[in-house]
Amino acid sequence: MYRVSNSVIGFLNFLALLFSILILGGGLYLAGHMSTDCQRFLQWPLILMGTFFLVLSLSGFVGACYRVSWLLWIYLFLMFIIILFLLFFTIFAFIVTSEGRGRAAPGRGYNEYRLGDYSAWLQSRVKNADNWRKIKNCIIFHQKVCIKLTVDSYPSPIQSGCCKPPLSCGYAYVNATYWIWNGSGNGNGNMIRSADPDCYAWSNDQTRLCFDCNSCKASVLENLKREWHKVSIVNIVMLMFLIVVYTIGCSAFRNNRRRDTDYSHGRNMMTKLNPTPFW
Repeated sequence: MYRVSNSVIGFLNFLALLFSILILGGGLYLAGHMSTDCQRFLQWPLILMGTFFLVLSLSGFVGACYRVSWLLWIYLFLMFIIILFLLFFTIFAFIVTSEGRGRAAPGRGYNEYRLGDYSAWLQSRVKNADNWRKIKNCIIFHQKVCIKLTVDSYPSPIQSGCCKPPLSCGYAYVNATYWIWNGSGNGNGNMIRSADPDCYAWSNDQTRLCFDCNSCKASVLENLKREWHKVSIVNIVMLMFLIVVYTIGCSAFRNNRRRDTDYSHGRNMMTKLNPTPFW
């Protein structure tokens, strides 16, 4: 009798097979039609992920539906690796994003961000010059977030850290991407400007603004922290689902093994319980 667990694994992997083809097709489309750094950065992860899930789903589908035990064993092994990876990544994400938060800007109603408040591992990612160049091209320049900033708006972390100078520098707002230093602040304008290196890093040049400020790097980490918290919640749900699928897959594998060895469930298939004596 055909086992229910084999049917479930076969159906789920058929759906996964269709999904993997869509992912692989998206990566190939980006490789053939897109030219920016951001788009090129996405194409290889999509191609590799689509190829991996294509192999995984084919192994599970053929192994479950056609009772190929060695393919189903490969499928279960890869599933186990995925579960371990998701578990490790979820724990790691919670650890590295547990530090750092915005500091309220006095009288402004929004937060400013300091790089030193975040974990050392995250800081090392944005302090690397090559990494930061890619981040600026993809997140800041490409999205043109600074054009939307107004004096009365509540800025996003990226806008707060990358599109304007820190409040302590004493700059005055002119428009979304133009600020002038008026010498105001705590009384000594020169000291105010020299107190924070970001004050010197700021420029009204539209290609620079505060893109190389520590506050900009901190705001990117704040944005990453928020996104990783969301991803971690999805990962927990995905882990529970994969564990259920893995359990069903183990049942399907046992069904295949029973069929291969010609044993029924629960007892040996003996033709005679009381064999005839030889004499």
